[in-house]
Amino acid sequence: MSIANIPAPTYPLSSLATSVIATRSNPRRLGPHMLPLRFTRSVQNLQRLQHIARVLTQHGFGHVVDQVDLGRFVPLRLRRKPAATKEEAPYVGVGRRMTRVASELGPIFVKLGQMLATRPDILPPEILTELQTLQDQVQPFDSSLARQIIETELKMPVDDAYANVESDPIASGSIGQVYRAALHDGRHVVIKVRRPDIERDIRADLQILKWFAEALERWVAEARPFHPLSLVEEFERTLLRELDFMHEAATTARLRDAFQDDPNVEIPAVIWSHSTPGMLTLEALDGESLNAVLDTQGPPFHRKALAARLADMYLKQFFEIGTFHADPHPGNILVTAPERIGLIDFGQTGVISDEMAGDLVVLLLGVVTRDMNIIADALIEMGAISTKTERRQLVTDLQYLVDKYHSQPLQRLKIQSVFTEAAEVIRHHDATIPRDVVLMLKSLTTVWGVAVQLDPDLDIVGLLKPRLLAMIRARLSPMKMLRAGGLTMWHVLSFLRTAPQQIREMLQKASSGGWQINVRHDNLEPLARDIDRSSNRLAFSIVIAGLIVGSSMVVSADPQIHVFGIQLQSLGVAGYLVAAVLGMGLIWAIFRSGRLS
Repeated sequence: MSIANIPAPTYPLSSLATSVIATRSNPRRLGPHMLPLRFTRSVQNLQRLQHIARVLTQHGFGHVVDQVDLGRFVPLRLRRKPAATKEEAPYVGVGRRMTRVASELGPIFVKLGQMLATRPDILPPEILTELQTLQDQVQPFDSSLARQIIETELKMPVDDAYANVESDPIASGSIGQVYRAALHDGRHVVIKVRRPDIERDIRADLQILKWFAEALERWVAEARPFHPLSLVEEFERTLLRELDFMHEAATTARLRDAFQDDPNVEIPAVIWSHSTPGMLTLEALDGESLNAVLDTQGPPFHRKALAARLADMYLKQFFEIGTFHADPHPGNILVTAPERIGLIDFGQTGVISDEMAGDLVVLLLGVVTRDMNIIADALIEMGAISTKTERRQLVTDLQYLVDKYHSQPLQRLKIQSVFTEAAEVIRHHDATIPRDVVLMLKSLTTVWGVAVQLDPDLDIVGLLKPRLLAMIRARLSPMKMLRAGGLTMWHVLSFLRTAPQQIREMLQKASSGGWQINVRHDNLEPLARDIDRSSNRLAFSIVIAGLIVGSSMVVSADPQIHVFGIQLQSLGVAGYLVAAVLGMGLIWAIFRSGRLS
């Protein structure tokens, strides 16, 4: 069944309403340690939260659901642990279950899984391998609805804007749907139309994801090394950029301008008059998919020239343009015989700033000279190394990795293995590489792999070396040094200008007793919650015991005594019944918590 066809879960609205009312009237309803749940004001969002909690529990993440205090949303029948396969390694099983959770929760979670699959510096390779199997399995929406969206975006009838629009889409993703079309001037184009209501659905899921990530990072110690909050924030930025098709249009236009003087590189032109944040019209490119070329030997394609041009095209994006196509799989690369290359689909791109490019040059210089301290300094400048990282051990591990691959012949070097091992070292030392750098390295790995398939003798180092030397010369040029010196002097003067006032304010606060020391404690609120719950249960147990003792005394009294016309023994039996009901409720609460022992 397609993800899009999975029916939304149905939950009793009475229980949802009770939860919403209780949360509004008492914020501690969801546990004293939890962060504010603003989205509980919406019954629809609370339904979604319940669905997420139940799916996580079904696939073996019930302990996480309990730790963020969402276990109340999960029926007891779903709390059984899934049967583990003996031959599965621990991380393989986790990755497989994460994949199932993402597939069941829908397109937004599938895209989150796909984004996580590009972060080898954070997740173990076994999990990445499983997440890489995630695919957008979204059925196309009705083409008549797409035509309505086009008319709304362009504020004109479709027939006035286009000479022809094909009725069937050529591609359908979680955010947009693509159609072939033609303009009135005869140009062939492709139209990318945003799915209806997708922005509303994405923002609702992102709100829940951010809350869940904050809860994981704060209360689940095992999740902290994976930095869930920063991952979700990165995912949010990426997804919101993808929602705005004008961002993709601007990136496409910039790369087209950068390659306009190269007759053998083709980037589609943006039809600005037919593009809005909700739809994008691009020139249609001719050519065959690179997959077909990889299966073809000999004419009409010049494989060696194609390999060199493909590698050089991406090196130019990385080190000169600063913006690069971050999804270079063969399906997004079109080839026209004999050696012309076209790029399509700029929905996923990366940006290498001038400062980051300088750090990368230093990093590569450290690799070439085998100076691990230079590499460590470059990682620090990137903000990749955390306070928990032990620099000496990191340098030792990097030295071992560089020594392992430094002397190997280029033909034997497997770039994917190098990338995987380097990411493992980074992850082991609790360091996190900036997302755009990871995208760049992953794109370089993919392009190198494809280029080597085209030409096994390709000298990638020979292509890379002149660009690195040019970047080093540019950074050491007198004008560059003078500009950097002037900027540094401006910062120093700015500091000297404001420092006396800041020192005066600090001394005034100190003399008036205005200084405060704020102490934050971690992991004590869950303990307070458990103590509070235990004390409530103990008090409840005392009340039940009192009812039983009192009822026993009443039952053994003189049967002739009546209270308000009711025989005293009858009141004792009623007390027994009340105690039995309360006792069963207490046992059920303890049983649901999973803490019988």
